Amino acid sequence: MSTVSTNGIVSYYERGGDGLPIVFVHGAIMDHRMWAPQTDALDDEFTTVAYDVRGHGRTGGSDVPTYTVDLYVEDLDGLLTALDLDRPVLCGLSLGGCIAQAYAARYPQKISGLILADTFTQAPLGLTGRLLFANLRVFAALDRVIRYKSLNRFQMRVGNHLRPGVAGDGATVQDLIDTGPTISHAEFVKIVDSLVDFPRSGNVDLSKVDVPTLILYGENEPSLMRDHAALMGELIRDSATVTEIPNAGHASNIDNPAFFTEVVRGFLEEVTSGA
Repeated sequence: MSTVSTNGIVSYYERGGDGLPIVFVHGAIMDHRMWAPQTDALDDEFTTVAYDVRGHGRTGGSDVPTYTVDLYVEDLDGLLTALDLDRPVLCGLSLGGCIAQAYAARYPQKISGLILADTFTQAPLGLTGRLLFANLRVFAALDRVIRYKSLNRFQMRVGNHLRPGVAGDGATVQDLIDTGPTISHAEFVKIVDSLVDFPRSGNVDLSKVDVPTLILYGENEPSLMRDHAALMGELIRDSATVTEIPNAGHASNIDNPAFFTEVVRGFLEEVTSGA
């Protein structure tokens, strides 16, 4: 086990390989293990780091009463500093994508590239987005009586019924959730609140991101993620490339790992050659 003190907590991480560093930031209620298809494939050429965000996995919770993406950003900055990672590429998915873009906007000089997958930004959500976020609020309340692991299984079934393919490789996603360290109800609520509050916090200026950026989204994503992928590409301007991951839903790195990983590898090679 590898841990490091970061911003008042002890963060768990796994590191491998050698070369340009890439730091993976997982989605809500997941942990570092969701990135195994990528870290296993890429550590032949790059330094890979996957860590557990505050409230998740082996990092676990804290007594901070409210979580925000800004707090996660400072946790991440502490991790990069403690591990002495020189201008890494950040790769975040869903909540991890919120953290990665907020970090890139605040500390553009500290990274050499940015990958945002299956995520959203600070912009109007539209009807689909409002419904998705209202659903998350309901699940946070229900978690007191029906734990999130069971709720997620139900949510994926309903999601696939409404939009076939959105859950992607739901069996693998659910297994990662079921076998990971259990998140307490209090921590679950703080995590959901941080995710739902991000779009309207209004303090991320993507025009400040001036590093090469790759934006990825699953073919079967809800319209919120697809629309926001295009929007982020416009806000980050000519440094961003937007790519659809075929046969993938909201966890595109798990749903189509081979395609996802090769796109990321190509991006990292471009960043390396550009540096």
